[in-house]
Amino acid sequence: MIIVMAGGRSTRMGKEKPVLRVGGKPMLLRVYGEAEKAGETLVTLSRNTPKTKEWCLRERIPFVETPGRGYVEDVRWLLREFGPFVSVSSDLPFVRASDIGSIAKAFDGKTSLTGVLPLERVPGDLKPVVYRGYAVVGLNAVGAEGENFFELSNPLLALNVNTPKDLKLAERIAKLVGR
Repeated sequence: MIIVMAGGRSTRMGKEKPVLRVGGKPMLLRVYGEAEKAGETLVTLSRNTPKTKEWCLRERIPFVETPGRGYVEDVRWLLREFGPFVSVSSDLPFVRASDIGSIAKAFDGKTSLTGVLPLERVPGDLKPVVYRGYAVVGLNAVGAEGENFFELSNPLLALNVNTPKDLKLAERIAKLVGR
């Protein structure tokens, strides 16, 4: 199962990120569309995302509401409710079905896989979260037995839209890549 994480508070952005448009399309629809191509997909919402819930109802996108106490707590809740899953953040506007499929294929259902990019693959304008020499991206496989890194190749996964500045950059990139 693929789960699109769309229930966060969006504190740095100041508004619900999943409904913000990149390339004329809400990020939620961009991410969900790619995830759905890769397999059975469900969106997670919480009390923090009422507008996103409206979109899911309008577009008939399957969703579940999590407790909304924070990312880690919601992931643990999802693991208990659904078992192992692939997680993709709703603020990754340039994720592709092939990215999701590659981590899903490598996932053994037990050991979590944290999606990462080698730093040399990260475009210069982006300032990703760096851990152990890699850029950490919002595409993961969630299991219950340990964790490994999983190297991805799509450099645009380094753009996680968290701030208004990130959103402007995503808009520029969408125009350049025609997505």
